[in-house]
This record gives sequence, structure tokens and C-alpha cells, in this order.
Amino acid sequence: MVTKSQKELAFLHDLYIAPDWGERFAELVDEHVKLPKEGRALYVAATTGGHAMALQERAGNKLDLLGVDDNEECLELARAKAVALNEQTKFQREDVSALSFKNDLFDFVLGNASFTRPANLKSMLAEMVRVAKPEATVAWWLATSSSFGEFFSIYWEALHNAGLKDHELRVEHLIADLPTVADVENWAEDAGLEKIKSWTAVEEFDYESGEQFLNSPLIMDFLLPNWFASLPEKARAPVFEELKKIIDEERHAGEFALTVKATLVVGSKSRMQ
Repeated sequence: MVTKSQKELAFLHDLYIAPDWGERFAELVDEHVKLPKEGRALYVAATTGGHAMALQERAGNKLDLLGVDDNEECLELARAKAVALNEQTKFQREDVSALSFKNDLFDFVLGNASFTRPANLKSMLAEMVRVAKPEATVAWWLATSSSFGEFFSIYWEALHNAGLKDHELRVEHLIADLPTVADVENWAEDAGLEKIKSWTAVEEFDYESGEQFLNSPLIMDFLLPNWFASLPEKARAPVFEELKKIIDEERHAGEFALTVKATLVVGSKSRMQ
């Protein structure tokens, strides 16, 4: 496994992640979220900006939409696309868990938490609610409990086969760290949202072999680094090979499917905030 630069990750995201992974979540948002026709809107974790600009086009020029992300290289691509497409959407760098904006500033806030680590989810949501105006809509989407179950099952087996039994507990933590839909709704209420609604779509990503699965940009560059985070460097290659072997043995010449529960949660900021 080779660690990619932020610039390389930005290009990979724009070429491979946004049109597939990102589009699954975007379809859920587009179906259930209606943007205001005017005012100020914030899109948190806008990555390379494609969905933010699509929402801007749908809402019209009276809506001032700002996209923020913590990867400057992603934002450079987003700005270049906005110029090329003559879009008015603006982009700036922000720590999504510690936004620099004042309280009660935006009429609408959206947040892409599909790659946010579970430990940072609550702080991201709290910041989104903080910068929203009272009664403003806040929409947030992420992968919830039961996602990636196919991988976690074989990951445990691969660790066992590689003699890394002391790391098997890490798989249980990865499973438990994914919040349930009820958890996310409760977090939204605790953060100060009301009239909370949620929708979940089960999405499937199919791969023809273990090698194709493990070497795909989604897995190799965006999901596996977190899943492998606790493994010693010298153990990663053997576990990687064991995963490939198990996948190919289990799929019996069929496809290997990775299932994700894509969840959207929407609420209104309480006037009492």
C-alpha cells in the first residue's frame, strides 16, 4: 500500500469516487432535500465540488452557496470547474469539525459525512448546527450500521489466518463504531435539531475479483487506510494477500459485493438554540 498525496487523492476522488460512491449519496439528497431559492447555504465537505454546483444550478442564482473542505487540492479542482462552467458557487478551506464562521449565519446547511471517521461525526454535526440560523434546515448524510459487513467478515478471517489474533478485536470496533440510524437521529436531536426525518438506501458495489476490489480507488485509497490503521506496517501486505485469497475463494467465479447503508438525516434548527 502506497500512501497518496493530497493532490493525488483529489484527482482520484474526482475521477472515481464522486461519479460512483458520491453519486449514490447525492441521489438520496436530491430526492429528499429541497434547497431555498435565496439566502446563504453552506455545503460542508464539498470535496471537488460537483454536487455542490449541481445543487447551485438547481436552486438558482439568488442562493449564495459556499462549499468548504479540509483538502485544498480538492478545492482547487472545484474552483477550476466553477470557472470553466461559469458557476457562482464559491469554495474555501475549512476544518469541518471546527468551522471558522459565526453562529446562526446560514439559511441552509448540508454536510457530506460519507468519509468522516466515526469519532469525528458528532463534532461535524455540532458545527453544522451551530452555524445554521434558527429554523434553518440542516441535512447530513453518512454510512450507517451494517455497512461493509461483507468486508468485515473476511477481514476477521484474514487476521486470524495471518496469525494476528490480537487484532481481531479491531474488527469488532470497526463494526460497532458505525452508528445506527437511531443513533444519528438522536445525535441530531442532541445537537439542537427538531422535526427530524431520515431516509436510508442500501447500495451495492460489485467487484469481479479480490484484486479488483482491493485495488479499486474507493477501497485502496479511501476506506482501507482507516480499516488498516491499527495494523503494523509489516503485517499489512500479508493481510492484503489473505483478503484477496478469501474473496476469490468465496465468490465462486461470481462477483464480490460490498453493501453500504447510505443514510440521510434532515432537521430544522430549534429556535431556542
